[in-house]
Amino acid sequence: MKTNDKATIRSLSRKGAKSGKSATRAGHTAPEHDPSVCKRCGAVFTRRTWRRDHRLTHGVLTNTAWVVCPACEQIKGETYNGRVIARGAGVAAKEAAIHKRVTNVSARAEFTQPEHRLVSISSEGATIEILTTSQKLAHRVAHELKKAFGGRTTYTWSDRDGSLLATWMYSGSAVKPAR
Repeated sequence: MKTNDKATIRSLSRKGAKSGKSATRAGHTAPEHDPSVCKRCGAVFTRRTWRRDHRLTHGVLTNTAWVVCPACEQIKGETYNGRVIARGAGVAAKEAAIHKRVTNVSARAEFTQPEHRLVSISSEGATIEILTTSQKLAHRVAHELKKAFGGRTTYTWSDRDGSLLATWMYSGSAVKPAR
């Protein structure tokens, strides 16, 4: 191999390259043992992901560590990375439908990605506050509310902690056709 070739020299240079190359998120640490199972929700951590569809055999379960997943820790501590504010004149009238839509969207997300969960839903007058464990779920919830009921959405990401504030404004005058 020629070592005076620029491409070869650059390909062999590993200076500044991170060895693990795995992304780390703020507040989330991977369990030390693989596989690990959450003792609260039953999510399985293996191959660097938390999933519900991983199948573990009896032999593997004997070597499994029982831990608490990051999503369960966030729910217990009531910390969130995504926040959706639903406000407007027609929000109070559609509160039950909005609540049902939000829980359906979060259940669908939680099935494939157990770390994307709903922390809480609270309402006060014409405002509903939805807290989620991830930015992605908050974005998805706001988008689904806009798709289902109309209105406008705005998204604001925080530079400080990386959380998302999504605001959905609903006037109540937009009528969506029935499906």
